[in-house]
Amino acid sequence: MTDWAELATELAAWERAGRRATLWWRDDDAGAVTPALHRLLSLAAQHAVPLALAVIPEVATPALAAAVAGQPRLTALQHGLAHRNHAADGAKKAEFGTDRPHAVALAEIEAGRRRLAELFDAPLLPVFVPPWNRIDPALVPLLPQAGIKGLSRFSARTAQYPATGVREVNCHLDPVAWRGDRGFIGESAALAAVLQHLRDRRTGVVDADEPTGLLTHHAVCDDAGWAFLDRLLAFLARQNACYWLSAADIFRLAP
Repeated sequence: MTDWAELATELAAWERAGRRATLWWRDDDAGAVTPALHRLLSLAAQHAVPLALAVIPEVATPALAAAVAGQPRLTALQHGLAHRNHAADGAKKAEFGTDRPHAVALAEIEAGRRRLAELFDAPLLPVFVPPWNRIDPALVPLLPQAGIKGLSRFSARTAQYPATGVREVNCHLDPVAWRGDRGFIGESAALAAVLQHLRDRRTGVVDADEPTGLLTHHAVCDDAGWAFLDRLLAFLARQNACYWLSAADIFRLAP
């Protein structure tokens, strides 16, 4: 059972080594302004943590763009086109998997970029977040053709640049029990995910330069999940060996 003391011990090991762990926060499936979105933005502001909203272009509203505008700690990323599953029956869900021609996929990604550009201005980054964190590997080298310069999925990256002109930075903790009741996975399991990536970075098992990513889904977060996020952000703010980066920082892209 992983607890807060273990996480503090890991961060102390970073500090003894003269290092500081970088962190970042991505929230998926943004589209409309809802009470859950307000709760998300309030939590990020309360803890002064940069937040990247992965926005679904086809359902994004002007009200969402207005809510993000003028908030320097917020950036918007592109979350697919419609978050629509095109995988074959029985296969894992994917909007941009191996089931369709690349030309069709690229046209949809570009259409999504244009749609977001119409709504958002400065906070929008050319970073693609594939729905369900899945994308055809053969499509990745083609992303720059659609104006994409960054890619974000889930789990430790295997390469900082999976293709020329495409920088990848992923997330590593998702506190939702997607295979269960879609509630909070529990404090121990959530802490274990953070601890594992931090430890693997420090010991060289994975890319030490990839920031440890928190992935949330405000639309399905339950009260236990919100309470954990509040406690996690407060806990990390008290640690000397870690700090938060914005999406613009980690992808090295000017908003």
